[in-house]
Amino acid sequence: MATAWLAHLARPGTRIPLRVTPRAAHSRLVAEGENLRAHVTAPPEKGKANAEVQKLLAAALGLPKSRLRLVRGATGRDKVFEIA
Repeated sequence: MATAWLAHLARPGTRIPLRVTPRAAHSRLVAEGENLRAHVTAPPEKGKANAEVQKLLAAALGLPKSRLRLVRGATGRDKVFEIA
């Protein structure tokens, strides 16, 4: 998938739910129907997986990662990011 393939969602206030799989073989963001799934190589320790998900999502949206805020799911697999 090309860079910024989710650019159509990059509007302030948009909330993006996704499910995360930590400790994956490769980091990638996958669309499954209308749902997003993030596979990250980082372990779910000390926010490492969350940071990697934020980086992947920012690249797919074509935004700097500072524009994304984790609003739900800091310690769970189901997360919601909001665009500032």
